Amino acid sequence: MFIILELNYTFGTKEAQPEEDPSVAARLARLQNDYETSGMRRTVEGVLVVHEHNHPHVLMLQIANSFFKLPGDYLRPGEDEIEGLKNRLSERLAPVTNNYNAVTNSAGGSEQNWEIGECLSVWWRPNFETFMYPYVPAHVTKPKEQKKIFLVQLPEKKVLSVPKNMKLLAVPLFELYDNAQRYGPQLSAIPHLLSRFNFIYEK
Repeated sequence: MFIILELNYTFGTKEAQPEEDPSVAARLARLQNDYETSGMRRTVEGVLVVHEHNHPHVLMLQIANSFFKLPGDYLRPGEDEIEGLKNRLSERLAPVTNNYNAVTNSAGGSEQNWEIGECLSVWWRPNFETFMYPYVPAHVTKPKEQKKIFLVQLPEKKVLSVPKNMKLLAVPLFELYDNAQRYGPQLSAIPHLLSRFNFIYEK
């Protein structure tokens, strides 16, 4: 399979988007509260691959100069995962127009102009803890969160706007590979997940 990697994209900024939870403990507490009312949380994230010097890079958000994450977030109950991921990508990365009611890109597309590809991996949170696994442990019958990571193809001439309190970094695959100590097991697994693709580099 092939992935066409674009170099023709630009960055802008927009208003800050503070994180809903000020700490990991607060996020887990909210996860538990949400679980009691809505059941298992469903989260979607996107792997946006670009290239620099003919080497694949993954776009990641950096928060507080230390925490790295893929763009995306949790879904509302009953929300479709593909449409939900498009909405989350637009909320995080699409530029805001002058009327502040819609987002657009330089190719004239709408906020839904995200090319969502196949699901690369599924991660499971068995308990109200930080650990997630690429499988459901045998003793777990009611996991607390399911996270799906999708491949996202960037359209040509895409404009990305980053909240002022975050950074959007292009991290090379060689930096992610076998580097769980810095990026965690989910992000460091991305080079393995992409290894079956052939990359076509375009300017």
